[in-house]
Amino acid sequence: MSQKRKDDLELRFVTKEHSQDSLDLLNYVFQVTNQDVSQIGESQMARWKKPIFEQSSILGWFSKNKLISQMVVYPFSVNIHGRAYKMGGVTGVGTYPEYAGLGLMNDLMKQSLTVMKERGQTISYLFPYSIPYYRKKGWEIISDVITYTVRDTQIPKPYDVPGRIERVAFDDKDIRSAYDCFSKKENGAMIRNELAWDEHFKWERDDLIACVYYDEQEEPTGYMYYKVENETFYVKEMIFNNEEARRGLWNFIGAHFSMVYYVKGKIFENEPLSFFLEDGEIEEKISPYYMARIVDVEEFLRAFPFNPQTTHPLTLHIYDPMLEWNQDIFTITFENGQKVERNKNNTHVDATMDIQTLVTLLLNYKRAKDLKEIGRIDANEDTIRYLEQLIPDNQPWFSDYF
Repeated sequence: MSQKRKDDLELRFVTKEHSQDSLDLLNYVFQVTNQDVSQIGESQMARWKKPIFEQSSILGWFSKNKLISQMVVYPFSVNIHGRAYKMGGVTGVGTYPEYAGLGLMNDLMKQSLTVMKERGQTISYLFPYSIPYYRKKGWEIISDVITYTVRDTQIPKPYDVPGRIERVAFDDKDIRSAYDCFSKKENGAMIRNELAWDEHFKWERDDLIACVYYDEQEEPTGYMYYKVENETFYVKEMIFNNEEARRGLWNFIGAHFSMVYYVKGKIFENEPLSFFLEDGEIEEKISPYYMARIVDVEEFLRAFPFNPQTTHPLTLHIYDPMLEWNQDIFTITFENGQKVERNKNNTHVDATMDIQTLVTLLLNYKRAKDLKEIGRIDANEDTIRYLEQLIPDNQPWFSDYF
């Protein structure tokens, strides 16, 4: 296709007027067939996609008023080491194949990131269809998912806990309360608004059962979404705020011993599940899960909860493949409060890295010493030790999907 073809296209926000075009594009790109739509139901499909046009920011390329490429950004928030950050959740990314090779998606990404910056969304998350592709655009892996299978004979024997389990309505307020408490202490976790709750469960909501663990004071300290079918107990999400709640939830799973042969589920950090089980020889598979990208380095660093034990400054040289405002030298000082300054002409740099490395470092998916070993950080050993001390050692946890 010629450059003239691209010059004839228009990049602008997608409105409700083009809602059907957007759905058609998503269905084509993600191979949703007419049979799929028939099984789900057109009204249900439209309801699931309704938030896209009511709460999100959508940019698209148009050819003669026909949507041909788009990128959707949801307004979310995440907890990063105890601080709430506005996060742009990227989804609904797609281009019709006949328009491939024109650089449309690169332009969409850059413009979408510009909008995020204007709205104070200093970080972006996405679920990658191609890790190498998004890595080239500045995103990097920040969380893993571990899929496990536990045989019925490996389910822990009942523990004596003072609380109780109760099955509740899907959107019971005690579930929200337990999760809010949990997300405030888990680095990287989604601070769920109504949209986040809906997106996370929209494909399975009708199939899942909810239960809550109440402690001796009748406080909800854990919950689980699950289903039982084909002699298997499927754990969609298990959240617990202390060891008592975890043991109580596993007691409930064990109560299904006569009904199931397997327990299957997912965990989203290095939780010692096999160590917790008496028979720890279980099947586990670890895979990369979500990726993140820093949208605005200066503002992200300004709010970041560094852990300085001295007032020694830190100067970082950051490279960004897409965003010129991030391509700079940043000095963080801690004397008289934390400050961030740009120093384009500063000849002294403590550490050099790209934007991808910066996000996985600050979210603590990988430690500084590990990133240096594989050539992702250029710094001396003193700086690496300083980075290890400055960045909180909290492993990221993220279970949501959008």
